[in-house]
Amino acid sequence: MPTPIAEITVRIEFSAAHRLHAKELSDEENAALYGPCNNPNSHGHNYDLFVTVRGPIDPVTGMVMNLNDLHRIVQERIFSVVDHKHLDDDLDVLGGRVSTAENLAVAFWEILAPEVQAFGPELSLIRIHESRANIVEYRGAQQ
Repeated sequence: MPTPIAEITVRIEFSAAHRLHAKELSDEENAALYGPCNNPNSHGHNYDLFVTVRGPIDPVTGMVMNLNDLHRIVQERIFSVVDHKHLDDDLDVLGGRVSTAENLAVAFWEILAPEVQAFGPELSLIRIHESRANIVEYRGAQQ
């Protein structure tokens, strides 16, 4: 009988400010592209972050990964870094990328993938709800 594979997900909320502004574009181009999200004084969101890992269900423990470990990793590596911060001014988590939800998902993947893999499963999905209307899903770089 093949080993069953499952996915588990943890969710955290964090609040952060940012300004969508690409340094390669002029102020006028940024304003036209990003609209009110280019406000020079920034704006903020209450983000919901979902981190999903995938792997075989251990026949002894019945788990893909201990959810307590996954919560701890996300808490330590993401929440404690970004909560109540300005994503552009206070941090370098984005490595100079524009602070879109898409780029946040990529940055969080880069941070979390090796941490999760050390426990055995693989990171499967980063989902960020920037607002009730704006949701990004990232499944890693496509080969």
